[in-house]
Amino acid sequence: MVDPLRDPDDPELLDPYRARDLAGLVEAVRLASGAVRYGKVGRVGVARVVVNRDNPLPGGNHACAVYGSSAEVAGTLMRLEQTFADVGRAEAVLYASPTTVAEIEGIADDTGWHAVEESLAVVHRGEVKPSPLVRPARDTDLEGIAELLADDLGLGGTRLLRHLGQRLDDPRCVFVVVDDGDRLGGFASGFGERRVGLVEHVVVRPARRRRGLGGALVGGVVTALRQAGALLVASHVAEGGGGERFVEACGFDVGYPVTAYARRVDELLD
Repeated sequence: MVDPLRDPDDPELLDPYRARDLAGLVEAVRLASGAVRYGKVGRVGVARVVVNRDNPLPGGNHACAVYGSSAEVAGTLMRLEQTFADVGRAEAVLYASPTTVAEIEGIADDTGWHAVEESLAVVHRGEVKPSPLVRPARDTDLEGIAELLADDLGLGGTRLLRHLGQRLDDPRCVFVVVDDGDRLGGFASGFGERRVGLVEHVVVRPARRRRGLGGALVGGVVTALRQAGALLVASHVAEGGGGERFVEACGFDVGYPVTAYARRVDELLD
């Protein structure tokens, strides 16, 4: 079996038989990203989990790689409910990929979890042409980045701004921006560790869309991740629609499907 980090252009990289290995690499880095700066990565039952009270972003608290017998998986899902309630989350989230048992849909349904999103993990395979419009983010860009991300995700408050400041200070995190006069026209962020890079957010101001800025930002963050040592660059996108067409145009190929499962745990909150 060829190590995808040793030969990221190998045409067999996205073969279904290798999807589990690829997913394991990407999920390990996604967990580490969720833990910036005060979170913890560990195990709950047969799941790998990141919990981080200070991270308000969707990937900041989640489980993945749930693999074991049906009884072990069902027990793990019940334990995860309390795990996420203990850190003040309103819901528990599990991302199921090829590292999770194939029977997860039925087990989740039996334990009160519901599929809430279908997405795709994608791997960057193309060449990148740097754009002169894209530059690395500075501390003075922080409020503008927070504004764009808050509008895109429906988040807000000082908690988001504080967390983005922590990420801007972490050398594993990458931020690039494009200017729009005296404000930001858009930004992209990524995270790299263990020679794997993730493109995490790409947001363009609505008035500046459909002008090629999104593709330029993706190229900028992919370049920055590779310069930081990533041999493999991946991302996640909602299945179907404009998002999938956009990442394909940016040089990504589909790697494997990911289903997000969620369970409300409000009643268990301390």
